[in-house]
Amino acid sequence: MNLDDTDRAILEVLLEDARTSQRALARRVGIAQGTVLNRLRRLEEMNVIQGYSVILDPSAVGWSMTIMAGLRIVKGRMLDVQAQIAADPRVFAVYDVTGDWDSMVLARVKDRADLDDLTKTVFTLEGVARSYTHVVLNTVKEDGRTRPAPIPDDASDD
Repeated sequence: MNLDDTDRAILEVLLEDARTSQRALARRVGIAQGTVLNRLRRLEEMNVIQGYSVILDPSAVGWSMTIMAGLRIVKGRMLDVQAQIAADPRVFAVYDVTGDWDSMVLARVKDRADLDDLTKTVFTLEGVARSYTHVVLNTVKEDGRTRPAPIPDDASDD
């Protein structure tokens, strides 16, 4: 999957505002509108672009607390337990990790009662051997918009 400077420029504009029209993309990147269409289709087919989304302010929609939890999962139960946890609407990320824990879970809850419920229902599912939960006090940076890596100088000569 090779992304060139034009692909990266298109992605940068879309990361700023996914609603940017193809006409505006063409103007900002300095290419023809038909080229934008072709590039977008190719990026979607390659799964570089997997969808277009709205970024919400969690507190504005009622999620007042962000939770990070580490889980130890019983051997042989990882996929099943992770699928059950991922199905909870409060959970927005589930990761396999290295280290002392098998899985890390990120979730948002409405309040302390909702946190209590999440802890007692989701983090104690059958197959979870142990869990620890951290409440995020302050978010310094949170941006799920992954930026494409720049092209190394020596690779652009291809």
